[in-house]
Amino acid sequence: MDESLAKTVIDEIVGDVPTSGLRALHAKGTLCSATFTPTAEACRLSRADHFAGPTLRAHVRFSNGSSVIGADYAPREGRGMAVKFYLVDGATTDIVAVSLPAFFVRTPEEFLEFIRARRPDPATGEPDPARIGAFVAAHPQSLTALGAVMSALPTDSYLSCEYNALHTYLFEDATEKVRPGRYHLEPAAGTATISHADAGERQADYLKDDLAARLAERPARFVLTVSLAGVGDALDDPSVAWPDDRERITVGYIEITGLAFDRERDGDVLVFDPTRITDGIALSNDPILRFRHDAYAESVLRRSGVSA
Repeated sequence: MDESLAKTVIDEIVGDVPTSGLRALHAKGTLCSATFTPTAEACRLSRADHFAGPTLRAHVRFSNGSSVIGADYAPREGRGMAVKFYLVDGATTDIVAVSLPAFFVRTPEEFLEFIRARRPDPATGEPDPARIGAFVAAHPQSLTALGAVMSALPTDSYLSCEYNALHTYLFEDATEKVRPGRYHLEPAAGTATISHADAGERQADYLKDDLAARLAERPARFVLTVSLAGVGDALDDPSVAWPDDRERITVGYIEITGLAFDRERDGDVLVFDPTRITDGIALSNDPILRFRHDAYAESVLRRSGVSA
């Protein structure tokens, strides 16, 4: 992958916004302690150690999509849920998911175009509709994600939102059978939304405050599933959502136990990288997925001075 493209993309994302110590995207987030327990079905999908072993320690980071630390209510912004699994051998593996059914574009080059198209007009502080319209006309596949952003109601809580990992992974079992699939994280208690008016009246940090209050009362559970590709499904294009009727395998349960304060202190850098995989799970040829490591590494270097 061209590292210079990653630098250009991060330049375009952050623009003139002060980002010292912040992620380029999903800057505002809340870290939680968690555990992961696999199901009996998980090891039949993949020989990955965490799909067959004991309950593991994990971290979960919930976040807003923007590159700035603003109010939690943002009508045109997805939410994020990232999970880091701490494996028995000391290694880690990550999942990065968002509250959208698909990504905006197919390639890193198209992503750069998208970032430039949606840059706010200095006169209005909002994206220029003409530029956005021209981008959509040239890239109609972006309508799936853009339509979801524009039509979505605000979430009541990070804990009542469903998240999708968007990219395809190749899951290989003990017999070397490979099945392509995509991760989904579903709240066991169900999803819930609120009106735009209600969200606009809440405090700026209402999602973080809600997390603290709910987790102080009881843990929250997410169900980790993998949808399996059907005939003709796009394996390398994250802008295409798979049909809802695809077979899903429940591979485990993530129990979120409370807010976490044991990372990102004293120079510790916590990175959730969707290309950080383990034996039994391989990357597809999705160019956006494979680009994300370089983009994350550039963002980490800028916010911390550490090479990821």
